[in-house]
Amino acid sequence: MSTPAYQPVFEATRGPIVESIHYGAFAVVDSRGQLLASHGDAEMVTYLRSSSKPFQALPFIEKGGADHFGLDEREVAILCASHSGTDEHVAVVRGMQAKMSIPETALQCGSHTPGDSETAYQLRSRGEQPLPVRHMCSGKHSGMLGMARMSNLPLETYLSMDHPVQQAILQALAEMSGVSSTEIVIGTDGCSAPNFALPLQAAALAMARLCQPDGMPPARAAACRRLVDAMRHEPGMIAGPGKFDTLLMRAAPSVVAKGGAEGYQILGVMPDAIEPGSPALGIAMKISDGDAGDSRARQLVSVEILRQLGALNAAEAAALSKFSPRRIYNFARLDVGEYRAAFSIGK
Repeated sequence: MSTPAYQPVFEATRGPIVESIHYGAFAVVDSRGQLLASHGDAEMVTYLRSSSKPFQALPFIEKGGADHFGLDEREVAILCASHSGTDEHVAVVRGMQAKMSIPETALQCGSHTPGDSETAYQLRSRGEQPLPVRHMCSGKHSGMLGMARMSNLPLETYLSMDHPVQQAILQALAEMSGVSSTEIVIGTDGCSAPNFALPLQAAALAMARLCQPDGMPPARAAACRRLVDAMRHEPGMIAGPGKFDTLLMRAAPSVVAKGGAEGYQILGVMPDAIEPGSPALGIAMKISDGDAGDSRARQLVSVEILRQLGALNAAEAAALSKFSPRRIYNFARLDVGEYRAAFSIGK
């Protein structure tokens, strides 16, 4: 019998019964390519959405873009970000654009209300419309433009799949994931950049290799380490105040996290994090219903996978308790049920 693509991963109870269920699938792979655990169909093909950003930044860093333009660690981190559009994020993106001689008007990501509620409130109170530089993907787009600038390629068509920048990204993702570039499914993301669909197991492998690039060519390995270090050292650039990826990486420094739209999440666990000599792990997860709204399933499932794998110590798990299995209290503070995981990773 074939494995269902999605299986229960999250339950919300009320009284004695399960009231709601989220279905999902995930794969856990080590840097040597071994599938260590899975739930649902590990070979299910789905879009990485913004979880692909570290891989989209990889060829720019590998080709020396950070050194060429003198980018600092915050600027390298924001290449991988779905940032909240705060003034701090905007300042970092604009500073990076200035170093690369990229006009802000070159951004083709569109605009949206900032993800940071206080920033959005301040813009409304001043009667300002959000600019593309506040778009969560403006760092990623600036990196693509910077790579085009460095290589004397046209800026106007940087999002075309035929552009050398996009071809370099596709090839890098293929090499990291072990999936042929001709087999990677290509769509268009919310920011208008190309996006990629891979089997969960392949995406998890790519993340594990990003965190432990053993045996790769020196330039590729150095680029992987530089991106991972930037994400871990500057988690505030990756998402923003109160956001899951930022809070997770601050609480658990051995974890690398990058969420995507429609319930996608990718996680990396650094080598030696679980025990001395343990390899890096990559985890790719998809919640079937997109987990819109409060992302409760993706957050709880992410933390629970890490806990069950032994990737969180007691202090880290305690710091992440708001995203862990927990009781549900109503408006009168009565205990009415619980949020809990609906899976167990066998040892």
